[in-house]
Amino acid sequence: MSKLILTNEVDGLGSAGDVIEVKDGYARNYLIPQGFAVSWSRGGEKQVAVIRAAREARAIATHDEAVTLKDAIENARVRLAVKAGAEGRLFGSVKPADIAQAVSDAGIGELDKRKISVPSPIKVVGDHEALVRLHDEVTAVISLQVVALKK
Repeated sequence: MSKLILTNEVDGLGSAGDVIEVKDGYARNYLIPQGFAVSWSRGGEKQVAVIRAAREARAIATHDEAVTLKDAIENARVRLAVKAGAEGRLFGSVKPADIAQAVSDAGIGELDKRKISVPSPIKVVGDHEALVRLHDEVTAVISLQVVALKK
């Protein structure tokens, strides 16, 4: 078993700054090469403090703020214009960063793209949904209207 410090949030493992133990192969072949974690060391406690401070600065401060933002997100319909072919197929797919930018452009609020998950890839125009984890207990559903970009 390898002891690691997470540098990014990983579903099912923990948040940035958490110290975890995983199997050696998972650490060596996935977490460390992808930049999701670094090896734990005695001097790593300072690194953990820095990572946690950065995470808290980005995080929504309170549960009440998260609920307020959730209500704003779920009551709005976010429009996202992307390049598409004649039959409505997109050139590529919609990424979490695109969704975060669209929510910001709509004036709803700022979202961390790493907290947005898309259940299935969005590759056609139409109505879609994405999930955003705003707080430990608060998850919002983003209603997306993906439309073809006018030339």
